[in-house]
Amino acid sequence: MPRKRPGALRARQPSRAPRGLPAQRIHGLSLRTSRAIERVERLSDDYYLYPGATDRALRRYREFLSPPGRRPRYPQPSGCDCRGCSFRDVRHARDVLEDVLRQLPPRPRAELSHRVRALDAAYVARTLPDPFAGRRQWRAYLWWRRRLEGGCEGG
Repeated sequence: MPRKRPGALRARQPSRAPRGLPAQRIHGLSLRTSRAIERVERLSDDYYLYPGATDRALRRYREFLSPPGRRPRYPQPSGCDCRGCSFRDVRHARDVLEDVLRQLPPRPRAELSHRVRALDAAYVARTLPDPFAGRRQWRAYLWWRRRLEGGCEGG
């Protein structure tokens, strides 16, 4: 009895979509890290940590630091606590990144941490310390929340 070719056998099997691929790969990170982040986001119970939140937080953090020059930048309070508006405050974006870093496995954590550390250095260089943050800032034990905030939109 003649043998069937492997291609013919594969053609008869139902097609399978690749499992585990993220909906969108995060710019600047490997596919492995993007998958790990997607898994953390998908399994999280946190209201602010949803699929795509890490990518959005990274983009917001970069956007805040992107204007060229040496003028100080001032984080702005968002004024609204919903998922969409909360990212107007760059400190919230950094909170989300910290939550994701805490939950990632070691290798993806190291890769994301490398990217975040570079942004952190720029954040420290472009913002001013707030000596009274301990009295008026929520979660003041986090260093990125101890920076002087602006009083109006546009900072």
